[in-house]
Amino acid sequence: MARTVVWYSCGAASAVAAKMTLVDTPDASITYCATRSEHPDNERFTQDCQRWFNRGVTRLSSVEYQDTWHVWEERKYLAGIHGAPCTTALKVEPRLIWQSPSDIHVFGYTADKRDVTRAQELRDNYPEMQIRTPLIDAKLTKANTLALVQGAGIRLPRMYEIGFHNNNCIPCVKATSPNYWALVRQEFPAEFQRMVALSHKLNVASYQDQGSSLFHRRNPARLADHQPNSARV
Repeated sequence: MARTVVWYSCGAASAVAAKMTLVDTPDASITYCATRSEHPDNERFTQDCQRWFNRGVTRLSSVEYQDTWHVWEERKYLAGIHGAPCTTALKVEPRLIWQSPSDIHVFGYTADKRDVTRAQELRDNYPEMQIRTPLIDAKLTKANTLALVQGAGIRLPRMYEIGFHNNNCIPCVKATSPNYWALVRQEFPAEFQRMVALSHKLNVASYQDQGSSLFHRRNPARLADHQPNSARV
């Protein structure tokens, strides 16, 4: 029998996708790849969601890396045009190890244009996977999922409450907006300064290029003359 796996990520969209899937597939596995670099309130949110689902969430994690910082420091790389190594090491690799060829994979991509594109890219990159996107099928946007979670009496994750658009790790090196880094500096000054220090250590600077957050090599001779973009927002 094919197993249905909903990939829960501590966000409103994946929570709603899980709830919808359980209606038709009550034995679906709700599975979470923990990065150990997210806001501690995510544990509270997950506990609330488990009560909403009336079932537990299976947790996966990397056996090689402790968190995002460990990945960046070991691989000496933050992010580039092909994404970030933390995503691969902490989310993709644990998923590939755990999943079975016959699994049906449910992802919480919403009907918003960017998510529709991401869902298609996932299908293109993994043509062998059976992928379902119930939120797109139901034309539910991210705003819809936020309202549905709140309507269920569940307080949204703290990252949403303090102004972040997504409930990502702290910080997310794929972030493209200077406003994002300004909010990180305001809400998480220790993590912000740690990223500044790490970018110096790796001799990289962040910049934006056509909507992608990239980290490029600096000229070592000019290192003392520049600060990472994230330090100036």
